[in-house]
Amino acid sequence: MPDIKVAVLNPDARQEETVTEGTKAWELFREDADVIAARVNGQLKDLSYALGDGDEVEGVLIGSPDGLDILRHSTAHVLAQAVQQVFPEAKLGIGPPIQDGFYYDFDVETPFVPEDLVKLETAMRKIVKENQRFDRRVTTDEDALVELADEPYKVELIGLKGNAGEAAEGASAEVGAGELTIYDNINRNGEVAWKDLCRGPHLPTTKRIPAFKLMRSAAAYWRGDEKNKQLQRIYGTAWPSKEELDAHLHRLEEAERRDHRKLGRELDLFSFPDEIGSGLPVFHPKGGVIKRAMEDYVRERHIAEGFEYVGTPHIAKEGLFYTSGHLPYYGEGMYPALDVDGMEYRLKAMNCPMHNLIYRSRQRSYRELPLRLFEFGHVYRHEKSGVIHGLTRVRGFAQDDSHSYVTPEQAPAEVEHLLNFMLSLLRDFGIEDFYLELSTRDESKDKFIGSDEDWAKATQVLEDVARATGLELVPDPGGAAYYGPKISVQAKDAIGRTWQMGTVQYDFNQPSPDRFNLEYVAADGTRQQPVMIHSAKFGSIERFMGVLVEHYAGAFPPWLAPVQVQGIPIAERHVDYLHEVAAELRKHGIRVEIDESDDRMQKKIRNAQLQKVPFMVIAGDQDLEAGAVSFRYRDGRQDNGVPIAEAVARVVAAVESREQV
Repeated sequence: MPDIKVAVLNPDARQEETVTEGTKAWELFREDADVIAARVNGQLKDLSYALGDGDEVEGVLIGSPDGLDILRHSTAHVLAQAVQQVFPEAKLGIGPPIQDGFYYDFDVETPFVPEDLVKLETAMRKIVKENQRFDRRVTTDEDALVELADEPYKVELIGLKGNAGEAAEGASAEVGAGELTIYDNINRNGEVAWKDLCRGPHLPTTKRIPAFKLMRSAAAYWRGDEKNKQLQRIYGTAWPSKEELDAHLHRLEEAERRDHRKLGRELDLFSFPDEIGSGLPVFHPKGGVIKRAMEDYVRERHIAEGFEYVGTPHIAKEGLFYTSGHLPYYGEGMYPALDVDGMEYRLKAMNCPMHNLIYRSRQRSYRELPLRLFEFGHVYRHEKSGVIHGLTRVRGFAQDDSHSYVTPEQAPAEVEHLLNFMLSLLRDFGIEDFYLELSTRDESKDKFIGSDEDWAKATQVLEDVARATGLELVPDPGGAAYYGPKISVQAKDAIGRTWQMGTVQYDFNQPSPDRFNLEYVAADGTRQQPVMIHSAKFGSIERFMGVLVEHYAGAFPPWLAPVQVQGIPIAERHVDYLHEVAAELRKHGIRVEIDESDDRMQKKIRNAQLQKVPFMVIAGDQDLEAGAVSFRYRDGRQDNGVPIAEAVARVVAAVESREQV
């Protein structure tokens, strides 16, 4: 066979190699066991792919994002094979990789139970041990329809080829606009043990699956449409090593322990009454303390940063939201119209249209700019029921919403001001690990308004300011609001999960003559259009609180804790003395409660620990005589014989410093 030339790409090098025609990709990476696929001329391929002259080849490591997807999709195939071994009547749906794992949908007569997952894991391990080879085979639509005639959902997908990605989430893993392929699992005897419609690529063999676990089963409508049949979905996870799998399972356990919905009940912070409606929380007194502390903090910070406090109603005439562009471009996220005296009103989903009316209420001069307006604006968004999740995805929430009206020349400095404000706020709440995301326009979609020039200018301003922070900046193409690009802060919590927090958005559209026609009188007497910059520091108070509950696992730093000090009398005769101690604490604004129950002292301490109270002051006979208390920390440390004044000073210092204890 003649020789051909290929280029092997490494992260920091490009190496030209001469190989024999027909050389497989795996032959270039035979010394690297972590390479499980290849990227050839930018396209992912199996390692069995035969190289051609001039190909540029890069090894795909199992731990890379693409490598993890390939590992997890291959494991989904092994799951499907196991299901059809254990439940021969099962029909196959879709089985794509997802974040941290995979799923596969099945049409079975009886829903899966936990015991079934145990059986399936056992069958999967056997398949993995058999070292079956994933073998790609090109076919035609006609041949595939005959071959897969007993798989009605696969037959349907073949009919959707070319637009399957739109027809069903995950369907693009099965069929696409190009050629149709089937993957055969070949056993050691060279026989086809199982097959599935799939685009690939896959691992070379099943034995290259290092570690996996089936997590749970759930019901799922075929192609996500409730009009279709309900299938059974099995979720699983797969990782490049057992250690990484164990670490992932530990993170899940930790996430469950920190679940803000569970802690919200246990700590009596908030609830979601059915009588009110899905996604509409109510805050109990202890949750109200946290919410008020957050509001007081951010209100004071906004005033210190040059903002003026305003207030706007919850509803407005429908026409306002046509002017702003929300109904044409964001209508699916708004609630239906309300008939008020024969006129249609809408619950507001954003505060900005009303702030624009405040700006427009009188003539503005360049001397007033930047004009910064701020409010706790309660907004309502018609989220789909399937995405509502505790406080972190609700239908009614309060934004610490601000809008800065500036000259175009002032815009970069104002974006920098807002971004620094937001980052300092996160640090005050104990969140230190974050990066920035720049959301821009997708020119192929028509959900964006404004000229190319305006978008380019606005995007450049945000990018320059974001890069100047020194933080990592990650692109988010197509993620911008319809009226302009945005920077969002992506923060990591105590166990490494990422949450989107506040945003800064550059808006050149709402002030325009076609919208609100906002103006200011420039120094030369001409009327000019201001730039409007949206910013929410918390994002939403509800979401931010949910994140904080999970970040701290309910053990808030003293300044945020609903009860900062729990007084614990050893006997009833010590109650009055502790009330005197409590009175001293309250003089300094400390939130304190006395446990006057009939429980024994150790039970009272245990109750305070379960409620995650930062400090306990315990009093007995010796404390009364000495004018002191036993000062106990949340973690169990205890100092005995602490004078009252010193105990008060310790608490006050911890609250004022916002430190964690």
